[in-house]
Amino acid sequence: MTPAFPSPSRFDGPERRQNPHLRELVDEMLASIRIAANQDLWTPDERTRCEADMLRIMATVRSKALEGRPKS
Repeated sequence: MTPAFPSPSRFDGPERRQNPHLRELVDEMLASIRIAANQDLWTPDERTRCEADMLRIMATVRSKALEGRPKS
């Protein structure tokens, strides 16, 4: 049976860098991730509002999930 994903060893070596456009894209993605990881993307007010929204949404999800359950 053939594995669903190629083994990592297939990507080792010079073949991995034969496509300079792909390498450039990967480098750009990694740079974007590093930049995003080192800065706060939300203001304190936005963070507070989003946390309140998340609490409200999760309360609704819990409520809906328990609606059809028999009481123990």
